[in-house]
Amino acid sequence: MAPRAGQPGLWGPLLPGLLLVAVALSRPAAPCPFQCYCFGSPRLLLRCASGAELRQPPRDVPPDARNLTIVGANLTVLRAAAFAGGDADGDGDEEATDGVRLPLLTALRLTHNNIEVVEDGAFDGLPSLAALDLSHNPLRALGGGAFRGLPALRSLQLNHALLRGGPAMLDALDAALVPLAELRLLGLAGNALSRLPPAALRLPHLEQLDAHLNELGGLSPDELRALERDGGLSRPRLLLADNPLRCGCTSRPLLAWLRNATERVPDARRLRCASPLALLDRPLLDLDEARLSCADGDPNERGEEVDVAGPELEASYVFFGLVLALIGLIFLMVLYLNRRGIQRWMRNLREACRDQMEGYHYRYEQDADPRRAPAPTAPAGSRATSPGSGL
Repeated sequence: MAPRAGQPGLWGPLLPGLLLVAVALSRPAAPCPFQCYCFGSPRLLLRCASGAELRQPPRDVPPDARNLTIVGANLTVLRAAAFAGGDADGDGDEEATDGVRLPLLTALRLTHNNIEVVEDGAFDGLPSLAALDLSHNPLRALGGGAFRGLPALRSLQLNHALLRGGPAMLDALDAALVPLAELRLLGLAGNALSRLPPAALRLPHLEQLDAHLNELGGLSPDELRALERDGGLSRPRLLLADNPLRCGCTSRPLLAWLRNATERVPDARRLRCASPLALLDRPLLDLDEARLSCADGDPNERGEEVDVAGPELEASYVFFGLVLALIGLIFLMVLYLNRRGIQRWMRNLREACRDQMEGYHYRYEQDADPRRAPAPTAPAGSRATSPGSGL
């Protein structure tokens, strides 16, 4: 029913109260950090400008940030609670360190930042973080608890980040992966790994492991067994291209596994042999298991398995021998069919040689006969002065 003229409207008494509530509940938007760009709302996206002057994560990131990208900075060391208010020099107050300053942050990209050290608890205070990218950083040290406190982490990218850590980095990575029970995607490409981290193969919910462009010579039976999950766990996909595979007898389990689970290795057709030399650059899936053999099961002095000729190579030798035998048989048949002509040719040749030898013998006898030797002649001067001459 419409209000009568001269009476206050129904919203008259309520409007001031609603305005007061709205002002009380609203708060000013947090300012964007210095050297950073902020995009969007409510899913706030931050991208911080690159440059060597940025040596630690920005301290004034808005608490409602969802996506933070820092690329091309010079962070060098990620200390404990670096994104939860911890001091970069390690002397921050304990209250700020233990706080959760970015409760909504779900994606953190820290590529190309010259990060060399990641301390234990570097990502504490990020309970909602689902994707972390540390690729293309020269990591030298990785704390065993570097990824603790990340219960929601689903994707971890460490591509081209572990090269400078040496063999000890693989053990450190193995310890750091243990707490990541919800991890789905793990990127380890381009790290010169000689084996897969055992902890990565034990992650219960892992869906994909990117291990291409490493130094893997193959997968051991233990690694293959770890990939075959029991108890209804998901079986992860594995990327293995651009690894120097040693195609010897130890590669037979890998070849059998690939043929039974090709869909789990999307780049299986790109797997090629790096040794031995006889199988260089041959696709692994095109080989027969009989060709993957060793000499008495022992590797050679360089650690490469010695290749022994397989059935295909032996068959080629047999075929080559048969061809040579056939050529020899044809040659003998030609000689037999032309035996009369060959005999006539041999007789003519023998007579020609005999005539030639007789000619040589005749000339020799003529030259050796003393009666045919010329008489010696006196000098002209002695003949003119001879006393018995009639001149």
